[in-house]
Amino acid sequence: MSAPDGSPVGAERSIGQLFATATTEMSALVHDEIALAKAQLKQDVKRGAVGGGAFAAAGAVLIFSLPMLNFALAYGIRTWSGWNLAVCFLLSFAANVLVAGLLALLGVAFAKKAKKGKGPQKVASSMKETAGVLQNAKPHPRRPSPADAPVEAVARSSS
Repeated sequence: MSAPDGSPVGAERSIGQLFATATTEMSALVHDEIALAKAQLKQDVKRGAVGGGAFAAAGAVLIFSLPMLNFALAYGIRTWSGWNLAVCFLLSFAANVLVAGLLALLGVAFAKKAKKGKGPQKVASSMKETAGVLQNAKPHPRRPSPADAPVEAVARSSS
């Protein structure tokens, strides 16, 4: 088994190797955080596009269906009820406005979901938290190994 840098597990690594490993892992972390931010931003943009599409659909329904639906509905109401033709046309128009209003509400719902999307803010706070942890991290004090003790004693006795 080996460490991520290829050295055997349990082998002493130099400070340079440890620093290189930490730098590589930090770089990978930053790249992953950026990729996450891009993915979340893409999802928020997609939700916004769906909301915009719903608004566009509401407008298209209102504009393109009014003439044909108004005539068909108005004459259908007149045939069924025998009311004045002007009242029938007003009822037909009200039905079209109702459909457009429902589509607009759907667009508002998707727009609010897109606006509530906090993808980039989540990633930014996660990166700040990671930076805070790394700034406050202190290295563990090194304990002298048993092999270091006799060398120290010999060095004292010879001086």
